[in-house]
Amino acid sequence: MNPREVKTIQDARDIVEKRGLSHVKVGLFDNDGVMRGKYMSREKFLSSLDKGFAFCDVVLGWDVKDQLYDNVQYTGWHTGYPDAPVRILPDSCRDIPFEDGMLLFLAEFANGAESVCPRAALRRVVEKANGMGLLPFSSLEYEFFLFEETPHSIREKGFRDLKPLSPGWFGYSMLRNSVHAELYHQIIELSEGMDFPLEGIHTETGPGVIEAAIAVDESLSSADKAALFKTFIKVLAQRNGLMATFMAKWSPDYPGQSGHIHISLRDAESGKSAFFDPDQPFHMSDTQRHFVAGQQRLMPELLAMLAPTVNSYTRLIPGFWAPTDATWGVENRTTALRVIPGNDASQRVEYRLGSADANPYLALAAALGAGLVGIEQGWEPEPMIEGNAYEQSHPEHQALPRSLWEAAQRLKQSDAARSLFGDAFVEHYAASREWEEREFRRHITDWELERYFEII
Repeated sequence: MNPREVKTIQDARDIVEKRGLSHVKVGLFDNDGVMRGKYMSREKFLSSLDKGFAFCDVVLGWDVKDQLYDNVQYTGWHTGYPDAPVRILPDSCRDIPFEDGMLLFLAEFANGAESVCPRAALRRVVEKANGMGLLPFSSLEYEFFLFEETPHSIREKGFRDLKPLSPGWFGYSMLRNSVHAELYHQIIELSEGMDFPLEGIHTETGPGVIEAAIAVDESLSSADKAALFKTFIKVLAQRNGLMATFMAKWSPDYPGQSGHIHISLRDAESGKSAFFDPDQPFHMSDTQRHFVAGQQRLMPELLAMLAPTVNSYTRLIPGFWAPTDATWGVENRTTALRVIPGNDASQRVEYRLGSADANPYLALAAALGAGLVGIEQGWEPEPMIEGNAYEQSHPEHQALPRSLWEAAQRLKQSDAARSLFGDAFVEHYAASREWEEREFRRHITDWELERYFEII
């Protein structure tokens, strides 16, 4: 049986038993989109298919460095960090190509933990779309840098003077992808084998940077694919003696790394595009126009879900292919939202704001959820931008938060966010972003030392 043919609990039992596996790999994603998991014995896995299993809820209560939040209510020392129930998702079954028949299954938090679980937050938004008679489809594309480094060497160097896989600025380079063809083929084969196939992969502008576009799928599945892509690209890189980074901006000398999101909606009853209307300007249906309006209006309120780290905000500066205001345009890559005219199959909108460091589940939940609110409210977008958005002035209400702390405050104050994701999620996630900002402020940067140590 092909792992991607597994749909039911019985299918999952069958494939594990037929392969004679002693253990199965099970993983889930935390607030920051980091995959956490373990090998589980065959007996434990088979019993967990029916009744779930317990996973320490600390993974919802710590940061990327496993430091415990001190400002959240859901979990903490005050609760004793108990186990939380987790359900296994049979239809997420995948081969791990380099583990000799090993299977991977995704899981999702259940019961009370579901209220703050990132994947569940997106699932609720998808269910909202379905309740409106709409089927959301999406694809995510990522830029990531590769270095001839190891986890040990980057620490020994203090994350300075790192050696990129290739030198210079050379976007869409046939030279680079031919010289490193074996690596590109490994990426393509991994992506096919683990069912996050790529529509395209090429060098971007900068030393050692690659852009990969993951094929379109139903939105919850597309987020699964994006989260797995980010995880296993890092695994593949390290298995090749390389390091991959998806941080928003690793150097002030180069453009930041984006995580663009393409979204389309189809009518559940007819199966036709809900965005495409050949009789309207740019083929934008009323539904797409309202959707774009919702994304535009709510962008400043939901930014923390798309730019989730302190580093994210170093990317959002003029002239570096990242938007700085909640703007939209048609085939305009200087705006935050890029409407892409096409036909019934290709009419869509690209949410260009997100950075590569965002949790795919939360970034997509924000981008999709905001659009659904726009449809519900019948909002109209503001005048579209023509030309270079960076050189034009925009209304104050279109300005995006300039720091993670400000973004977290906007999220907490957002009625739309609370309606879409629930009070428990908003309070928990906003607090986790406040923690992230406070952790940054506890440290002294090289910039501060160089600027103030002697002179001030």
